Amino acid sequence: MLESKLKNYLHLHVIVFIWGFTAILGALISIDAIPLVFFRMGLAVFFILIYFLLKKKSLKIDAKAGVKFLISGIIIAIHWITFFKAIKISNISVALVTMSTGAFFTSLIEPLFFKRKIKSLEIFLGLLVVLGLYIIFNFESQYSLGIMYALISAFLSALFAVLNGLLIQDYKADVISFYQLLFGTLFVVVFLAVQGSFSYEFFNLSSLDWLYLLLLSSICTAYAFIISVKVMKYISPYTVMLTINLEPIYAIILALIVFGEKERMNIEFYYGAVIVLLVVFINGFIKNKSMIKRKLKR
Repeated sequence: MLESKLKNYLHLHVIVFIWGFTAILGALISIDAIPLVFFRMGLAVFFILIYFLLKKKSLKIDAKAGVKFLISGIIIAIHWITFFKAIKISNISVALVTMSTGAFFTSLIEPLFFKRKIKSLEIFLGLLVVLGLYIIFNFESQYSLGIMYALISAFLSALFAVLNGLLIQDYKADVISFYQLLFGTLFVVVFLAVQGSFSYEFFNLSSLDWLYLLLLSSICTAYAFIISVKVMKYISPYTVMLTINLEPIYAIILALIVFGEKERMNIEFYYGAVIVLLVVFINGFIKNKSMIKRKLKR
């Protein structure tokens, strides 16, 4: 059992690294956030559908499941739109450090769905994350709008993680992923259609944008999405969110390599970022120690 958890935990770290690269691709792709999410989700649905056809697996679901996937699909679509919007109007470092507040939001949301008490430790650590975020906000006020978009995205990410923690108990990861991405795509299609955004120019992208979108939709979405949902069968949503909080470390390092000076921030930003990320490690250490003690008592 412990070996299986370790394997899934390590797999989750690989996925988080891939998600860190997602932010890089989001910054490299020249189109705006909403069209970007449309292409990302739509192409990912196509890749997963091919997977189902090759494996000859069933996509049959009942109406109740459909409603659940519809709601969660819309949530993930808005999460990605606000995430990429935050990157476009600020930068990768600011957006992803702000996204680390997802652990705080999860500590509030998870007990409501899993019917457990809110732990004071989770609230305390969450407040430390807020302190780190305040320092960043105070000294990087030019990115305030990007920070607000990232906060919305973090909340939706936490809500999505908790919902998937429930869904994976009753449905298969690939089925969940396919329908969430499908319904998310349809939601974005309706929004773009109402806005009258579809035209020849909408689909007339550069070769480099298409290449980045293919990488984003296949490896960073279709593959990562299915695996991230699958590991939730063995790892709690709170642990998943905490691990996802390592994404800024991977992404900031990659961003400094790829974009250089554009991603360099004031020293105060890094003070705040250190507080946020240190909380992640402290919480992970405490939870791991607590889990080992429970195992030894059995």
